[in-house]
Amino acid sequence: MNPSDGWTAVVDLIERVMGDEDLLPSVIAGVRATVPQVAVLPPSDIAGHTRALLTAATRALAARRGPTEAELSFVEELGVTRAGQGVPIEAVLGAIHVAERAIWARAREVARSEGVGADRLLDVRELYDDWADAVRNRLIMAHRVAKAGAEPRPGGRDAAILRRLLQGGSAAALAVAEAGLPVGGGLWVLVARPGFDERPLRDQPPVVCAVVDDLFVGVLSRSPGGVRATAGVAGPSEPDKLAPVQRLAVAALTAAESTGRTGLVHIADVAWQAALTERADLAAVLLERHLRAWAALGPNAEPVAYAVLAWLESDRDVTVAGSRLFVHPNTVRNRVRRFTEVTGIDPAGTFGATNAWWLCRTWLREAT
Repeated sequence: MNPSDGWTAVVDLIERVMGDEDLLPSVIAGVRATVPQVAVLPPSDIAGHTRALLTAATRALAARRGPTEAELSFVEELGVTRAGQGVPIEAVLGAIHVAERAIWARAREVARSEGVGADRLLDVRELYDDWADAVRNRLIMAHRVAKAGAEPRPGGRDAAILRRLLQGGSAAALAVAEAGLPVGGGLWVLVARPGFDERPLRDQPPVVCAVVDDLFVGVLSRSPGGVRATAGVAGPSEPDKLAPVQRLAVAALTAAESTGRTGLVHIADVAWQAALTERADLAAVLLERHLRAWAALGPNAEPVAYAVLAWLESDRDVTVAGSRLFVHPNTVRNRVRRFTEVTGIDPAGTFGATNAWWLCRTWLREAT
């Protein structure tokens, strides 16, 4: 490699960025905050795969090459693993995208401070994009093959019954009878991600459950117990009105995932979070009002948003929030204070906290 072409300097810069002790924890926190389907995985799982991908990418950049077969084999294993965990390929790619954004943002900051030219950094980014395209293609292919070749989930009959239950009307009445569910007394709908352990439900008959339209759906005669994995639930309701109840259960699941809650979550327990996430029109108004605040925060905008969310979701405990973000509690305090300064929103108040949570969630969703 000819050192005069400036490549060595920029590769050294990338290696220093990748070796930054604060980078990986920050990336993991960002992934878990913005990709709910991945957030349920153990942090060590996310960290291990992310570290391996970062290392492989750095080696490829240093050698000015595409991915080796050994690296692609690792990527295949990642695709198979995530498919087996029930993580959709879109979520896997979303997690990688969040990590890439954080890494290249850090690289641009360091490059400016060390005098590395933007043109040379762009050359490295283009090489990385070529490497990443090959990696993503192999990842998608491996995930699809693993998903297609998996053992079919038992319950094809249950899936057909559930579809009729959710149609409502006379079709639902017939489906209730076929499933052995009670006609009176109300029914509950549970919704979770594929891969959900259905054994606790099967142990509480009568119940009908199956994967329907990429979601695990269960209909029961009572609120289920013994559920540890994240699931949304709504009800009770009459058999011919289960479609809107399912939508409420999905809203409960989404709200639970966005706030890091686990176990069984009834829609009534997360009503305001679910209501906010459903109102895209009001979210747009909130964004418009605080455009200047986002611009004023500059490169610190995303870290500030993560800090406010972690602080609020930790019941305003800076120690817990700092541990969640892998930063010092004082850093959380300073970022929350900065948010208040630029937005005029006081997250310490009841209504201010609601607006702050909603604004930061919307900021981060729009930034990805």
